Amino acid sequence: MTRVFNFSAGPATLPQAVLERAQKEMLDWNGSGMCVMEMSHRGKEFMSIAEKAEADLRELMAIPSNYKVMFLHGGASSQFAMVPINLLRGKKSADYINTGAWSKKAIAEAKRYCDVNVAATTEDTKFSTVPTQDQLKLNSDAAYFHYTPNETIGGVEFSYIPDTGDVPVVADMSSTILSRPMDVSKYGVIYAGAQKNVGPAGVAIVIVREDLIGDPIAGAPAMFDYKTHADNGSMYNTPPTYSWYMAGLVFEWLKEKGGLSGMAEINKRKSDKLYAAIDGSDFYANPVEIVSRSWMNVPFTLANPDLDAKFLEEAKAIGLVTLKGHRSVGGMRASIYNAMPEEGIDTLVSFMADFEKRNG
Repeated sequence: MTRVFNFSAGPATLPQAVLERAQKEMLDWNGSGMCVMEMSHRGKEFMSIAEKAEADLRELMAIPSNYKVMFLHGGASSQFAMVPINLLRGKKSADYINTGAWSKKAIAEAKRYCDVNVAATTEDTKFSTVPTQDQLKLNSDAAYFHYTPNETIGGVEFSYIPDTGDVPVVADMSSTILSRPMDVSKYGVIYAGAQKNVGPAGVAIVIVREDLIGDPIAGAPAMFDYKTHADNGSMYNTPPTYSWYMAGLVFEWLKEKGGLSGMAEINKRKSDKLYAAIDGSDFYANPVEIVSRSWMNVPFTLANPDLDAKFLEEAKAIGLVTLKGHRSVGGMRASIYNAMPEEGIDTLVSFMADFEKRNG
């Protein structure tokens, strides 16, 4: 069976080498006679998997020693609540930027716990831009500042880290984590659902500066207290072991590919090719201002939307799948995370040119 090029926004394509390794180890991990799914999370076998995964992630991201790394249940959406629960620390408000669907969900959840100051919103541009630093209306007494560096649905991305002074910066990096080098020390909290650039759904990575751990709001559930997980090595209860293991295999694959610097070169090349194909045509269009375009999620429309169904049908016939855009945006969306091979971009660009020639 031939594998397709899967442009899904998440769960997303995984590196073939990682899947083949997991397949090889499915019935017997490292001579243990067990699948990782069957292992005790406190047994020496899984503990070695967990420790290596964390060490590899720390190396890849150059995570400073004063940050805790946690592998948690609940996806990124649980962090919409866990962030205010843990970071308000006696304060009454927090700053948020609204740049799309995931920002709006984070804001709605935060409003359950505090006053939310929307420091900037791009809703008036239909989320086709990101605000500049001088457009941010920051509250110096905010407990923290939250933003979404890359919006999966709208395909917009920040090209800078907002400067908030002494206010901790919190980032939902679900769609962009591990796509390039970054300075972790600029953040108080980084969180990301795994199912885009890290591994299969089921685990969320949460990186927290140690001074922000402890002192959650009164009545916080133990499972929503960062200290619970930090003190127990993410094993207060049974963690999502297989997803954690798969993430570890992806970290090893990334190291083999040259780390995040190597991935940045590949990802930039992939996105440049696709945007060039869109911009060089009157048949296709991208709604995002150039300086705000995402490397990871590329929405595009056809000049004649009546051709959308035909485009998707013909693309699927040659192995280009899950290109349909989100219902709130329409058109197409190609999510081109780390695991999307460059061959997939080349095949898509070639198909786009041929489709335009026949239908333009």
